[in-house]
Amino acid sequence: MSALRKHPLLLSLLLLLAINPGKTTTFGVSGAIFNTVRPLTIDDADAISRLPGVKAVTPVIQGNAQIEAGQRSRRSTVLGVNGRLGEVWQIHIAIGRQLPDDNSSSPRGYAVLGHKLRQELFANENPLGRKIRIAGEHYRVIGSLEAKGQILGFDLDDTVYLPAARVLSMFNRDSLMEIDVLYHPGLSSEVMAERIRRFLIQRHGGEDFTITTQDEMLKVLDSILDVLTLAVAAIGGISLLVGAIGIFTTMTIAVNERIPEIGLLRALGATRAQIRNLFIGESVLLALLGGALGLVLGLGGAELVALLSPIPAQISWFYTLLAEVLAASIGILSGVLPSLHAAAMNPVDALRSE
Repeated sequence: MSALRKHPLLLSLLLLLAINPGKTTTFGVSGAIFNTVRPLTIDDADAISRLPGVKAVTPVIQGNAQIEAGQRSRRSTVLGVNGRLGEVWQIHIAIGRQLPDDNSSSPRGYAVLGHKLRQELFANENPLGRKIRIAGEHYRVIGSLEAKGQILGFDLDDTVYLPAARVLSMFNRDSLMEIDVLYHPGLSSEVMAERIRRFLIQRHGGEDFTITTQDEMLKVLDSILDVLTLAVAAIGGISLLVGAIGIFTTMTIAVNERIPEIGLLRALGATRAQIRNLFIGESVLLALLGGALGLVLGLGGAELVALLSPIPAQISWFYTLLAEVLAASIGILSGVLPSLHAAAMNPVDALRSE
């Protein structure tokens, strides 16, 4: 889990609690749909923000809509939040400013664009002060975020950020999908979770919500990565087996096709050990070339995964070197029998075979 904790897109989770509507025994993420006795509201988020130890709170409501800017349009994610989003999610403004801390019941029609959405709608133009149309309503762009990438499959760059109350009205919903709570350093997640749990039970009259701590979030992510690691290891094991069979078959064919050459070398004074080492060397070279090609594809695949997905793919040079050593070992093991067969040939019989 240590590598997972170092991933830049997950660092903001380390002091974060997520509250979802509905009581569940599993851990969800933003965007899940829950059944609940009483919905989570913006008033709940405002009330939680006043609890001791709470540093910042943002409500979260997600949808999807057509976004128009002049002659350009794009269907993208709409995220309802408040002015504390940047602090809670550690997202910084590139130009302009974050959403203002308006009255939650009547926020102004302001919008902040993700980096990718800004490029799609305005290219190299300055979007500040420009009007965009979302689901039939007009909004004024007041800011654009720095490139952030993806987290948990959610593209933060291809998103427009609007006041939560307006998004609730836009999609005709009465419940937030999530309330994210950033608490002060030095407090444990368990203490904060229990404090918020007691407060919401008193406020709602029952525990009709789910609180997920950062440790639980990371455990879920870590378990997913463990499954992926086992899957990759299984594929790697099958690849090694197939590669070993391929090298063995190739070397066996090479020995059978070069019997006259083996006989000539033996007649010229080559020892059995030299013949054996010659074919083992060819086997190792073949394995190393295959391993090098696999490493190139693997490194490229890791970079692609890190670029296109939320999985924190990192390259370990120790395992890279270990992979090449393993490839050489597979080459030695696969080439032993064909090499011993070549070394054991009688030079006279080998010459006669031509």
